[in-house]
Amino acid sequence: MFKRIDHVEIITRDFEGSIAFYTEVLGFTVKERMAVAAPPLQEIAYLQLGDTVLELMRVADAAVVAADPWASGYRMMAIEVENMDQAIEYLAGKGVAVTWGPVNLGSSKRAEIRDADGFGIELRQW
Repeated sequence: MFKRIDHVEIITRDFEGSIAFYTEVLGFTVKERMAVAAPPLQEIAYLQLGDTVLELMRVADAAVVAADPWASGYRMMAIEVENMDQAIEYLAGKGVAVTWGPVNLGSSKRAEIRDADGFGIELRQW
């Protein structure tokens, strides 16, 4: 009945900066981008990496949520990497700092970074 997660929505404070981060740093491609006449929603962009899709949303006067990483709700998304050390070196060259880790968890390695809006992204090497 249920097949997969189709996409994840992210309301951004910096729409253009977020598109640049996900495309220029993490290698997503813009699948579709369109203006939306459904206030406060103004524009959406679908970004794709493999079979993963993010829907970035430009919303007028988007509220800033308190940054408590242990609050109830969605915490972060995770992106699988082929080689953690190479990924971290690449990100450092793009000015993206690791905010936690990397740590070896036995069968995997895990680290965390933040996107253009400060949202957490887990990096995982299996």
